Amino acid sequence: MTASGGQDAIARAHALGVLAAAAVGDRLVVRAHHGSGARDALGVLVARTDDAVTIDTRRGPVDVALADVVAAKPVPPPPVPRRPAR
Repeated sequence: MTASGGQDAIARAHALGVLAAAAVGDRLVVRAHHGSGARDALGVLVARTDDAVTIDTRRGPVDVALADVVAAKPVPPPPVPRRPAR
């Protein structure tokens, strides 16, 4: 195993631990393999099964297979919108 392969395995294990510990309603960002690249899902965890999580993003729900997860972490709530200047 290469050094980066070991780091990738550690990051993936950490990500799966974050997802296992997260509660429905927690805000997360999850990066997963998608085609030849990766995609991020930023939003609220709305469902979890043994094989996948569903993240409710601004564009709608995104199902992410746990087998494809590369990284995950909790994120703070979005900032409160500012009032327009008068």
